Amino acid sequence: MKRNKKPAEPDGSMSLSGHLRELRNRIAVCVIVLVLGFLLCLSFAGRIVTALTDLGTAYNYTYVYIAPQELLLVYFNLALVGAVVLCFPVLAFETYAFCSPGLSRRERTGVMLALLAGTLFFLLGVAFARFISMPFMLRFLIGFSQEVDVSASISIQQYVSFLLTVFLIFGAVFELPVISVLLTGLGVLKAEWLAKGRRVMIVVIFILAAIITPPDIVSQIMVAIPMIGLYELSILLSRLVMKAKRQKDEQTDGQL
Repeated sequence: MKRNKKPAEPDGSMSLSGHLRELRNRIAVCVIVLVLGFLLCLSFAGRIVTALTDLGTAYNYTYVYIAPQELLLVYFNLALVGAVVLCFPVLAFETYAFCSPGLSRRERTGVMLALLAGTLFFLLGVAFARFISMPFMLRFLIGFSQEVDVSASISIQQYVSFLLTVFLIFGAVFELPVISVLLTGLGVLKAEWLAKGRRVMIVVIFILAAIITPPDIVSQIMVAIPMIGLYELSILLSRLVMKAKRQKDEQTDGQL
């Protein structure tokens, strides 16, 4: 028997039960997509592990697993991370579709641009870590074994966890310009504040880099340098946003 769709409220808004039903349906879609993405990534987990271990093999890394289930857990972790990355467009769309009715046209455009820019900058951060920072880190860290009579047999779980952590850190760091633009657009942040606090922020950036990276100076510098560059980019973008806001305010005042 076909169910009748519950009508909306007279003012066009949706009732609480309608919102809850829509939320349930969208969560169900996200869960189904994530499960399918997990199964798909799990079928390619071996190839993903090979691609990751090849990064270290080029520098004479050898890998072991020290627990019977360790390699299987690595497969599961990679499949879960891969499912989230692979299904992110669907997850973002479902979140946007649920929230968009309560947003104005300008806010919807801003959210879409923020999602696109955030995704782009995150991928740029991961690419920076993969092709620039990670080879340098692995080469530097394996160099210590050449000074002593110790061979490096790396736990595969610790190695993959290290790589994923670095990728996540750089992806998050590269979100700084997007966050700055959003806060500036909301009026919470001003470019002048960022410029005046530049010296203090450089010190803070190096402290943060020391906290969020492995305990070696090279990793800290490799994180701190792009963070400083992204901070300068954030200042530039914030100034452009503030300039655009002032021009729009002047046009609005001129029409009154």
